[in-house]
Amino acid sequence: MLVWERPEPPDRPTPAPLSRELIVGAAIRLADADGLDAVSLRKVAAVLDVGPMRLYGYLATKEELLDLMVDAVHAEVRPTGHDWRTVLLSLAHATRQAVHRHEWLADLLGGRPQLGPNTLACGDAVLAGMAGVDLDTVVPAVAAVNAYVIGAVRREITERRAERASGLDKDEWQTTHGPYLKRIFADGHYPALANLVHNGPHLNADHTFEAGLALVLDGIATRVRGRSA
Repeated sequence: MLVWERPEPPDRPTPAPLSRELIVGAAIRLADADGLDAVSLRKVAAVLDVGPMRLYGYLATKEELLDLMVDAVHAEVRPTGHDWRTVLLSLAHATRQAVHRHEWLADLLGGRPQLGPNTLACGDAVLAGMAGVDLDTVVPAVAAVNAYVIGAVRREITERRAERASGLDKDEWQTTHGPYLKRIFADGHYPALANLVHNGPHLNADHTFEAGLALVLDGIATRVRGRSA
């Protein structure tokens, strides 16, 4: 039986109250502060001031805890819209915002079972907003947007972590590595890259995300028009 279906143990207010909601909340706070490596059943139990064995009445493994954490954060992802494009835009933005609030989510998106109540509610809202589009288009369209968003936010979080680790912001990174690139491009071996660096748009993370998402949605629009013609 999946964790979503198993009943919780009877309430025991002493020595300390406990529930799946309290356990997941403590785990999320640990992960928000110090990443997924900071999450263990022992550490969660310590935060809640209970013995680790008490947690096993509410979940069987750390993997179940991770599933519960991902689903809990999906309560923050509430896609809205009355047509396919606005609901997919809403899904993309809400997912990205949730990842920015909870960096660890970038490490788990796409790799966990999407069976919890909040995750299912999110998927149902997306499909409801896409009513009228044939399912042969809906399925790959939602998959394409999810794949784009997961890839984009993972890149953003990876770059954010690398910046913190190096201690260099974007301007400092360019100052440090710019002379190297100038020397490399000066020999003429990478003309296309040199042209991009010198003449291409230099977008920030928000603009990069929006531009890529627009390309994905424009491709979906072409499919939608073709199927309805």
